[in-house]
Amino acid sequence: MNLNITGHHVEVTPAIRDYITGKLDRVIRHFDNVTSISVIISVEKLRQKAEVTLHVRGKDIYVESEDADLYAAIDSMTDKLDRQVLKYKQKNNDHNHDSLKHQPMES
Repeated sequence: MNLNITGHHVEVTPAIRDYITGKLDRVIRHFDNVTSISVIISVEKLRQKAEVTLHVRGKDIYVESEDADLYAAIDSMTDKLDRQVLKYKQKNNDHNHDSLKHQPMES
């Protein structure tokens, strides 16, 4: 898995990098097929913004979050990403089970 963390108008310190990595590890535990993750954190006046694009086989999942505090924005972003990854995983599992149901039974 490839992890890319970029900062716009903010320096990505080792503390921020470790915080983001720790939060994303929790999300990635749900799903094995993650090929790459791109995280962009930015500061615009008093708004702190965190956005992530998670590349999985067949789909890209994009989430963004804004807050007055950068760490709160990262927390909110990872919560949203976690919900979307679980939703995508559930949808994939449902499709796989549906295809098994429609196969003819052997006598």
